[in-house]
Amino acid sequence: MPMTRWQELAGGDRGRQYAERIAALAATGAAVHGEAAFCAALAPAGARVLDAGCGTGRVAVRLAELGYDVTGVDADASMLAEARRSAPELAWIEADLADLDLPAAGAAAPFDLVLTAGNVIPLLAAGTEARAVRRLAAHLAPTGLLVSGFGLAPAELPLDEAPIDLATYDAHCAAAGLVLEQRCATWDGDPYADGPYAVSVHRWRSAAPPAAPR
Repeated sequence: MPMTRWQELAGGDRGRQYAERIAALAATGAAVHGEAAFCAALAPAGARVLDAGCGTGRVAVRLAELGYDVTGVDADASMLAEARRSAPELAWIEADLADLDLPAAGAAAPFDLVLTAGNVIPLLAAGTEARAVRRLAAHLAPTGLLVSGFGLAPAELPLDEAPIDLATYDAHCAAAGLVLEQRCATWDGDPYADGPYAVSVHRWRSAAPPAAPR
């Protein structure tokens, strides 16, 4: 599989450094659970959540603490090692989102909510964005939601330019059978007004999701 933009930037062993940075930030009293709070407002406790691009598990672990049935997926083995260390009881799966094909039983699909936070979409492997969105949609329940937050400008990304804009992302979602339900400027739910970061919530266009291509 092609390397994701994240893997190209981070190298092979950034999991521990990333986890330590988040822990240090939390120790200052900074709010580090905005994504989990946003998702908790959309789905009741007990709902099945797929944290796609889960990294070290920060959001997934918090959602599990809030009573959600969470599965984490990431292509970075070093990040997943930290996730497994912090919460060995949760399901952590190493996979590229563009090739995601979880079993339709057990701790896998369908999910009530699929989350991509932390600039997952722009840090996918170049050219795989549309396929990744299709694969994420394929894991949604008929009433499920796809929630994605990512930067739209270099100031919000570890990149020199933003590889995807909202019109393109919405087009990928539409091709997968999804429509925009809500768009915010932050994980706190502030209204979106053409800023450099957006949180988008998409749902199925109809109650019965189309058959997703493999």
